Amino acid sequence: MGELISLAARRAARAGTGTPPVRPRVSFYFDLLSPWTYLAAERVERQFAGVRWRPVVPDVLAPEESDEDARRAVELRAAELRMPLVWPETWPSAGRSAMRVASLAAQRGRAAPFVLAASRLAFCGGYDLDDPEALAEAAAAAGLGLEECLKAAGDLRRDGPLERAGLRLLAQGAEELPVFVVGHVLFCGERRLGEAAAMADGRGLVPARPLRRLEG
Repeated sequence: MGELISLAARRAARAGTGTPPVRPRVSFYFDLLSPWTYLAAERVERQFAGVRWRPVVPDVLAPEESDEDARRAVELRAAELRMPLVWPETWPSAGRSAMRVASLAAQRGRAAPFVLAASRLAFCGGYDLDDPEALAEAAAAAGLGLEECLKAAGDLRRDGPLERAGLRLLAQGAEELPVFVVGHVLFCGERRLGEAAAMADGRGLVPARPLRRLEG
């Protein structure tokens, strides 16, 4: 990848010219039904300014491990973060209704409050997010109307964009969700949140050579 240089040093060099630092664009790609999204989402708003929340269907990015191994890994990480964790009875076999509503919330600029409310219902309360009542509660917390929420939950046309978003991430080298994109650099997995935040605010390192452009 070439020599690494510090963003902080780069900004310090600019200080004498009067050129204000430009923060990279940050996107947070999430799977609402994943406990890893729950563990990350609670910290995303505190770590990044102006982050874009982008839903993605995870089928092509699902980790290759058994449900038992996945549960154990999540439970250990939740304990490390001192976060509560309750498994929904339907996990991991849930449908896409919640992700369709998440796509609506993203379109309305309300993805953050919707994801926080929904993931807490799922992984703090053990609720099935395909249950219309749970979806309605999360939608209300995000300021979405009940009628449009239920309509989006059953709108199969929303699946295509969610699937294509997953395929684009896969093509760019993503290995697992959630994914943090800082500028054109990918950080895959909940444990990479700190590294992504460091790069976003200039405390991290970036490749000296340009990377492929991820987003248009």
